[in-house]
Amino acid sequence: MLLSGPERPMSLPTADDPQVLRQALAAYVREVAAAVGVSVECTSCEVTDTITAYVALSGRSPRFPGRDLMLLWTMRQGWSVAVETTPAESPQPVAQLGGDVTPAPERVRRFVADVVSSAETAANPGPVLAVSSHGDLRTRLEERVRRA
Repeated sequence: MLLSGPERPMSLPTADDPQVLRQALAAYVREVAAAVGVSVECTSCEVTDTITAYVALSGRSPRFPGRDLMLLWTMRQGWSVAVETTPAESPQPVAQLGGDVTPAPERVRRFVADVVSSAETAANPGPVLAVSSHGDLRTRLEERVRRA
């Protein structure tokens, strides 16, 4: 048993530890941000009752002139591109990336490039292959970062 301070046990992190999961998600989001060409300052992620990430995109779509785009990620839906809105508004989805919920950053880069360059509505992306647990998600995020 590890002690922290005067005779207080300190627990070791587990696979489902929110802090460990947040670190893995933050590392993955940094890789995705680098792939899409934005700095880490343009990102955020959160591990609370929901697990989400946000990347501000520098490109704009011809479908939404004058509006900024954002890249959003959730544990259940994976990556999507949406039009930036005010905090009081719900995001306006533009396109969803189907397949693996934790795709390689290069795949996310191609998805964003296709959305930004297209003047048409995106086709149905197919189902998102979700993860079964927070521990599984952490493992997959860490594998993506190691491969990048």
